[in-house]
Amino acid sequence: METDTLRHYVPAGKHRLPPLPYPYDALEPVIGAATLRFHHDHHHKAYVDGLNKAELALVDARTGDDFAYVKYWENELAYNGSGHILHSIYWTVMAPPDCGGEPGPCATREIEKYFGGLGPFCRQFVAATVKVEASGWGVLAWNPAWHHLEILTAEKHQNLTQWGVAPILVADVWEHAYYLDYQYRREEYVREWLKLINWCEVENRLLLAMEGRLPLLAANLAD
Repeated sequence: METDTLRHYVPAGKHRLPPLPYPYDALEPVIGAATLRFHHDHHHKAYVDGLNKAELALVDARTGDDFAYVKYWENELAYNGSGHILHSIYWTVMAPPDCGGEPGPCATREIEKYFGGLGPFCRQFVAATVKVEASGWGVLAWNPAWHHLEILTAEKHQNLTQWGVAPILVADVWEHAYYLDYQYRREEYVREWLKLINWCEVENRLLLAMEGRLPLLAANLAD
């Protein structure tokens, strides 16, 4: 029997854009259909294409034993790879407004244990996400080293993280995620975005992360 590692191995340059798990208009009125279409079909696809290009360039570098541009391609690998991963999570942790249920038992326990309850967690998550400088993400992650949840922010996808954490819930605050619907009103967008959280998916991601596993993404299946 194939192991999970082999079955979901992605060869260099074979990443692909995952399909949305809902129609373009499913998140209205919080996120409009036009925003979702541009965000998924164009912005996320650009990260997938950039990741594949970087991986194949590094294959060529290894083959030719020529690492003159390794710094550039490693930066592209981190930037586009992180963008692909975070966007792939972003689509799955959202559901139509007020259809995402309530936090599951594990998420409830861990949120109460570390943040003191859902209210304090939400207030910190909103405040942190709104204050991301320039473009980036608000991230709820499981830290296996310390065995608790943590709220982090990421600038340009890959910055300001903690090594080894598993993203559980991510909110995109690049302008292309909200500008058509909210213009400069980022805080309003983030507060409204809380209505979209798919707590079932968050519970699933947390349970797997606590077992030392990452939820498998359709985006990671090779062509």
